[in-house]
Parts: sequence; C-alpha cells; structure tokens
Amino acid sequence: MMRYAITKNAVILSLFAIGTAAALAITNALTIDQVQCNRQQALMTSLNEVMPHDQHDNDLLADRVTRRDPLLGRSEHHIYRARLNGQPNGAVLEATAPDGYGGNIAVIIGINNSGTVQGVRVVPPHNETPGLGDNIETKKSDWIYGFNGRSLENPQASGWAVKKDGGEFDSFTGATITPRAVVGAVYRALQYFDANREQLFAADAEAVAAEVCDE
Repeated sequence: MMRYAITKNAVILSLFAIGTAAALAITNALTIDQVQCNRQQALMTSLNEVMPHDQHDNDLLADRVTRRDPLLGRSEHHIYRARLNGQPNGAVLEATAPDGYGGNIAVIIGINNSGTVQGVRVVPPHNETPGLGDNIETKKSDWIYGFNGRSLENPQASGWAVKKDGGEFDSFTGATITPRAVVGAVYRALQYFDANREQLFAADAEAVAAEVCDE
C-alpha cells in the first residue's frame, strides 16, 4: 500500500508540474506579442524625444542600420536615420558608455544633419547609484538636457568633460564617474556621426519586422 501511495503521489506531482509548465507556456505565447509591442512603443517614444517630429517625416524604426564601431561602444548598435522631404536630416544613434560607476550605460543620441545634438536619453535599466548617479534620468533631474544644442565645436574638444576635469559639463554632488561616462559617450557618438554621415545615409535600410500593435 505504501508503495502504491508513493507512486500515486509521484504521478499527481508529475501531472501538476506538466500542467503548470503548459499554463506558463500558453501565457507566454499570449503575452509575448504585447510585450514586444510595448517595447517598440517605448522605443518610439524615446526616439521622438531626441529627434522631434518636426525634424523628420519618415518612420525612424523602418529606416535603421546596424553598425559596430569602438566610438559607439562594444558590440553592435542601431542607428535610426531621420529624413525630411526625402532628404537626410539627422539620426538617432545608440551608444554605450562602458565606464559608468555601475557598469555599462546605454544611451540614445539624436543628432541633426549639421552635427548638433537634438537630445540625449539614458536607456533603462542601468546600475548607477540611486540618489546619485541616477540623476542622468529625466525623471530625477534635468541634467541630461544640458547636451541639447551641443556639437563638436560647442564646446571644443577640451570642453567635452565634466567641470572637475576641466570641461564644461556639471557633475553630481558625490558622483562624478556617471556623468563623466555619459559625456564621453555623447562626444564619441558625435565624432562617429561626423566621420560616417554620408556612408550611413547611403546604406540600404535593414529589413525590420513590423509589429502590429493596438492603440
């Protein structure tokens, strides 16, 4: 009898595990499309923050290329090209600051065709210290807006550093590493765009699978 009870319980537990796994698989299948749509919509919102609608009339997500270059950081990064009336008018570059206090900091930088920064945003998540390094987020402070209107000539190369290092950009009280990393990433992205602008716009757009998302 004891052996029968053990076998019975084992079967019940196995069936329960199989049922739970099946339920999780079904739930995942039903929600994955919505998760992807949410990510796409969040990305589109960020792109439009750093490359305003009046600066482009094309679909930024559909006009994308991928590049690998040390100026943008390790690994590959997407670049979303902005066009107005069919003409190149800027781009949004993904970049990575590898030297943040908590590790990598992902950012996107909108740059118009004359090489002027339209906007910069930090892409979550990051591991910067709450209350100190997380002031790079717009919901924490307006520090990131200090890049608007900047270019390779404004300031000159020596000015592309935090004030503690002799540059023109503020740092945070008790946190210099984080802003230093972001300033460096934005400056390198500007250098990359300046050196590769023509090639970027001459390249064919990648085939990007379109997501149909509910409003």
